[in-house]
Amino acid sequence: MNDGNDYHPVLEYLYEKSLILHDPALFNTVLYFYYLDSLAHIDYTLSLYCYNYQSPKNIIGAEYLRWRIDEERKGDRTLFPGFINWLKETHPDKFAALPSLWQMIYDTEDPAAYRSFRIVLDPDDTSQIPSDVLFAIIDEFFEQEFLKGLYDDASLAVLFRQYAANQLPV
Repeated sequence: MNDGNDYHPVLEYLYEKSLILHDPALFNTVLYFYYLDSLAHIDYTLSLYCYNYQSPKNIIGAEYLRWRIDEERKGDRTLFPGFINWLKETHPDKFAALPSLWQMIYDTEDPAAYRSFRIVLDPDDTSQIPSDVLFAIIDEFFEQEFLKGLYDDASLAVLFRQYAANQLPV
């Protein structure tokens, strides 16, 4: 690890977060999958900034994310990207309240993407994401109102089920 690295405190900040006040077993399973997926991409991006690409931490992280690619193709998980765009069109207030990473990654009009599992906000910019932006992204995923919306009986989950019910079977 590079001790002078500006990103190590961000990685520690992520690891100090907790869901202790919540019961993830009661979260909507698709929303929770993508919640954890986003945290895994944040972790992997930060780990690449902090550690050598071939460090065991990064190799393990990449293997885990590779496994998740197959998992996101199962059941209603395939509907999540479309759901985010549907929210943007039909419930702009709900879309605006989502973590910015979800807005950027899944909005079909935004160039942000996961590239080789890293978060890339602008494919034309080769610089690392500023640490203050990553601090903000992490905070958004742990905001209490957002977390409350992940419960299976909460508004975001209800909207996801509504969206899913109106999709044609694949």
